Order: sequence, then structure tokens, then C-alpha cells
Amino acid sequence: MTKAKSGLRVAIAGLGVVGSEVARQLINRAGELGSAAGQPLHLVAVSARDRSADRGFLLDNIDWHDDAVAMARRDDVDIIVEMIGGSEGPALELARQSLASGKHFVTANKAMIAHHGSELARLTEDNNASLMFEAAVAGGIPAVKTLREGLAGNRISRVAGILNGTCNYILSTMEVTGAGFDDVLADAQRLGYAEAEPSFDVDGIDAAHKLTILAAIAFGQQPDFNAVSIQGIRDVSSVDFAYANQLGFRIKLVGVAEPGLMPRMQTCMLPLDSQLAKVNGVLNAVEFHGSPVGSVLAVGPGAGGGATSSAVLSDLLDIATGRGGFAFGKPVDQLTDASGVKNGAGPDKAFYVRLMVVDQPGVLATVTAILQKHDISVESLLQQGRAPGDVVALVMTTHETPVAVMTRALNEMEQLPIVKAKPVAMPILPVDMES
Repeated sequence: MTKAKSGLRVAIAGLGVVGSEVARQLINRAGELGSAAGQPLHLVAVSARDRSADRGFLLDNIDWHDDAVAMARRDDVDIIVEMIGGSEGPALELARQSLASGKHFVTANKAMIAHHGSELARLTEDNNASLMFEAAVAGGIPAVKTLREGLAGNRISRVAGILNGTCNYILSTMEVTGAGFDDVLADAQRLGYAEAEPSFDVDGIDAAHKLTILAAIAFGQQPDFNAVSIQGIRDVSSVDFAYANQLGFRIKLVGVAEPGLMPRMQTCMLPLDSQLAKVNGVLNAVEFHGSPVGSVLAVGPGAGGGATSSAVLSDLLDIATGRGGFAFGKPVDQLTDASGVKNGAGPDKAFYVRLMVVDQPGVLATVTAILQKHDISVESLLQQGRAPGDVVALVMTTHETPVAVMTRALNEMEQLPIVKAKPVAMPILPVDMES
């Protein structure tokens, strides 16, 4: 083990892109970071699967551990930085061991915080430690700090955001190029924006983990991933972008959390002049709405070694200067039970609906009859050209209607012989959502 040193002693578990960048920063900028922290920050130990990999820094005077949990048992470590990932397994064991032994814990692990945040926060309170996870939400955007500190005196009425750079890149590229989902996903994987197994991203799960955390802090509730309504982007087609542009909208995967309502991650239509609609590529953006502040928008890189390590370093400096605070803004016993939020629909919504139908007489009458049956009012109806006997897109926008009612109507339409694919429906977020 390393000799005793003054200042705070840091150990890093997981030396991938982010973990290695944090290590390099602590080594190469030791004096600068120590000045900002008010005391030295020493990297004393690391753990990873492959000791031989070249990570751009030397292991001289840094202890190596094959077992990350063993680092949490060391008396000469003050802070554990976890970059292993996963909601269970070694990462969770490391978190429990670290906090139970009174060590501060810094993580970018949004899945673990979304699923086990309450348990880990209670461990911090019981053992006089800090649980910090700025890097778990929106990468380089200080979203957690903004809610927990900058807007702490506000009554938050809504948090909304683009929280997954992979999905935002795919949707932005589909809009610009006209390419299909599968082709753009393959391009994103080639560029390193999407994982080889992309389900967590494109199915909205990664973004929903982040929304769970934001909702917990914003509304003083226990983080509960199972209380989030989730829809991904797989059903979006290139044809939807053409119609969206014609209607004055842009397609985005947006998370919305409001007090008393189930947080929802949804592919939706945004007005072209809205703030979130202008956020393209791999960027993330978070909007905070509250009183008395009004509306605050933060935009920045949502992933990558630089952005995420920036958030980790911020957490380390907060611990060093005594700015840890409660993990979710208040003691665990004061957090409400998010599982009691049953209404995932929220207020009535206008919808964009696309049906792939056989172009034949009577189609429109059949579809509108179902809408009338469910008391759904159509605002506009679009169909490009005619192709008798072929499958074509029938697009409509509706006036505000309850989500449950729209779901029942779509299910009924899907059973029609003239409908040849699962109907696609996206809520249209109003302009005043951002007011």
C-alpha cells in the first residue's frame, strides 16, 4: 500500500475511456486541482481487468487491484470513483462496501443510481459519507448540480430534456439525410456513438435512467426506474421526418418529468422554433422550469471521456471542499415514494399518427369512424399522391386527447385488414411547454 499522505486519497475502479481520463487529469493536473480543492488529491490505487493496456499514464506509485472491492476495504483510501457500470454485480457491491465503510463514492453509473439510489443514499447518511453522481446525467452538463444547488430555492414544475446523444444523433441524421433507421444506426456504431448492442440507447432505457434521477431530485422523491414510462426510437421512419417538416415539427426523444405524474421518455414532435428542437447531433440538453426562476436551458456534450470526466472531477472537488450534501437534495426519510405516481399519461395531448394502409376506396372513412367512436378530433390529414393497391402512408394530427383513449384507438386500427404495419403515434409537445 502507499504511504500515508495529507489530502484526499482517491481510488478508481474501471479504467475505460472515462476512468483513464480521470486518472490522467489527477496525475497531470495535480497542482491545479489541488489548489481548487483546497487540499491535494492523490490517486493511490486503481482496478481494471487488463493491467497491461496502455492508458496514457504510468502506474508508478499507484497500487493495482484485480479486485475492485478490495480497494474499498483499504484504510488509506478516502474516495472511490466507480466506472465499472451496470446496475447490479461488482459495481453495486463496490458501492455498498465503500459507503458502509464511510468512504465517499463518486460514480457515472446512472443505472445503479436509478435502481438503488435510495439504498445508497441511506448508507451515506448512516456512515457520514458522500454519494456523488453528476457524471450519471447528461455528461458535461451540470444537470444534477443545477437542480440540487443552483435551483434549490425554486419550486420545480417540470424538467425536460434530450438525454441520450446516440438517439439524438440518429434522429438528427435521419432528418438531414433521409436515410433509414437501420442505416443510420450502423453509421453511429461505426463512429463510436452507439454500442454494438444498442438497445439501452435506442429503446430509451439509458435516457430513462437519467430522467429517473432528475425527477427524484426535482420533486423530492425516491428514484424509481419502474415508475417511468419509456418509448424508444425504433418505430421512427424516414417518411416521418418529411411529414414532420411539412407540419412544422422536429422529431426528438424527450424525457419529461412533472410533479405528481409518472416521468415519461417519449419520441415526440417538437415545434421547430422550440429550444430543444434546435439541439442536434450528439449533444444533450436539459430544461428546468420553476418558480421564481422561470425557464433555464443547459446544452452540452452528453458523453465521452472529456465531458464525463469533467463531471467526475467536479464531484471530487465538491467532496474536497465539503459541498457534498444530500444525494437527492434532502434526507432519504423525507423523499416521497415515487411508485405511488400512477398517472403516466399526464394532461391530454395532441398526436401525430402515421398509418401504413392499402390505398383503396373507403380507407379514410374506416379510419375516421374509429376516431369518431373514440371521440378523437382530427386537426389535419396528409397523404402524398395516390398509388391504388399499394401500401402508402396516411398521416394525421389530432387535437388534444387522453393518452389512454388514443392507445385504444390505435390498437383498434392495427387490427384492420387495410393497416399493414403497427401504427406510429408521437405526442406533439406544445410551444408553451417551454414557457
